[in-house]
Parts: sequence; C-alpha cells; structure tokens
Amino acid sequence: MPTPEFVLELRRSIGHDLLWLNGVTAFVSDDRGRVLLGRRSDTGQWALVYGINEPGEDPADTVVREVREETGVDVIVTDLAAVTSSREVVTYANGDRTMYMDHMFICRPDPSGNADPFVGDEEGLSVGWFDPGQLPAPLAQTTVERMARARTYLKRLHGGDAHALFVFKGLERPTAD
Repeated sequence: MPTPEFVLELRRSIGHDLLWLNGVTAFVSDDRGRVLLGRRSDTGQWALVYGINEPGEDPADTVVREVREETGVDVIVTDLAAVTSSREVVTYANGDRTMYMDHMFICRPDPSGNADPFVGDEEGLSVGWFDPGQLPAPLAQTTVERMARARTYLKRLHGGDAHALFVFKGLERPTAD
C-alpha cells in the first residue's frame, strides 16, 4: 500500500523529521498451528503482517484490514498480546525518519471468510502458512522478536494469565514467576 495520505500531509509540514506512528502486528495462526507470513517487497524478508493505524481507526480494526489487504485472509482478533515501542529510528530510503508503537494482536482465520492466502498488494512478494518449526528464510529480526512475544503470551494465556506483555522501566512485564 502506498504511504497513507495523512503521513504525506504531515511530511509536507515536517519534512524528514522524526515521526511517531502507531502500528499493529498480526500473529495469525490457523487450527493446524501454522503461522501466516508474507515476504515483503521492500526488504525481501519474511515477516508477520504489520501496518499503521489510520487516524481514528481502532488498532484491532487496523490489524484486520492490514491482514486482508496484504494476504487476502479474513481474520478475527482474539487477544491483545503486547504493546511495545521501537527503540530505533527507522530511516527510509527517501530520508523520512520514523519510530513506532506496536500493538501485537493474536488472530485466527474467520471461519466465514477466506483463509487461502494470496499476495494482496504491492507490499508483498509471496504469502503463506508455515509450521513454526519450519519458517522460511530470511526472517525479519522484528518478526523473530514478535513471534517470541506471541509464544510467551500464548504460554501464559494457556496457564491462565491473559495479561498483555509490555515494557516498564526497561523490563518486559509481566515478569516470569
């Protein structure tokens, strides 16, 4: 998807200055335990589906929209797994500088929708379902980190603790028991 109009409008005012954006990540797994990944056209790396919120759009709606746009898969959001902020400034080829706050959601395919992935826009080169033990390469480092958070969250959830993960005073919370 091209750069959203609201970002272009902001960039007309601030140029390449640092811009803080709210983002979402979808950890989508099917009933066989496979994870939905897409190979990004900008990096060539495989990644979880992610994107940014439009003004006034709720993050859960954003994640559903992004998954549909990028993979054609219809999903249902089940959990908010983590809220984290990037520590690094991302500098794009055109010089734009950005940092992100990420809301990672656990999703599953909508049983009344499409579950067969296809490349839905110019952001992707390929998409598919993958067994967690046989993930494709190269895998984006941010996806490695986010998948670890998703696994931690799901392990805690199955143990009865549904608290989303977050960072407080430099430590990921909730801490291990």
